[in-house]
Amino acid sequence: MTEGARPSADELRQDKQTRRKEILSQRAALDPAEHARSSRDITASLLQLPEFARSRCVLAYLSFGSEFDTAEFVDALRSRGCTLVLPRIDLARRNLSLYRVGDPDVDTLPGVWGIREPDPQRCAQVGLEEINAVLVPGVAFTPDGGRLGYGGGFYDALIRDWHHRAPLIAPAFELQVVADLPLGPRDQSIDAVVTPANIYRRDIS
Repeated sequence: MTEGARPSADELRQDKQTRRKEILSQRAALDPAEHARSSRDITASLLQLPEFARSRCVLAYLSFGSEFDTAEFVDALRSRGCTLVLPRIDLARRNLSLYRVGDPDVDTLPGVWGIREPDPQRCAQVGLEEINAVLVPGVAFTPDGGRLGYGGGFYDALIRDWHHRAPLIAPAFELQVVADLPLGPRDQSIDAVVTPANIYRRDIS
């Protein structure tokens, strides 16, 4: 590739995979005590954000592996009387289906890649128009809202097709916020990234 030229689709895909592997390795190496402490700090900041404080219906997710631990955040939403919505991956259609969940311990099952997802036999489906705010997962982010996901493109598709979308907020450990990322035209930006020490907001002026 010549200097200044855009990377090809294959080059971009490889660059993303390399960056994902690097960040995920660093995240997995976090000391368990630091991981727990940082998750608590992130949760406290998230719950104070006006986007979540005033929301009656929030799309969140159940964490897995070395991700920010969403359990306390989800419990706090439920204790506030906020409607909790969780995604279910539809591999056949390559999209996310959204469901209202009363109790994650009872109303979810291990789904794709072992991530707990809503049980469609127990949960009602929800339309995007009902969502007031979104907790967005991801591997890495830039301070201005760039997002590198896990590679499935599910959240990019959800955001891309969502007219008059709700605010998109991502929790992250400090190591997940980097100056730049290999992103393509189909990668969707988010509105804010919340770390234990900072809140990064995208400038939309």
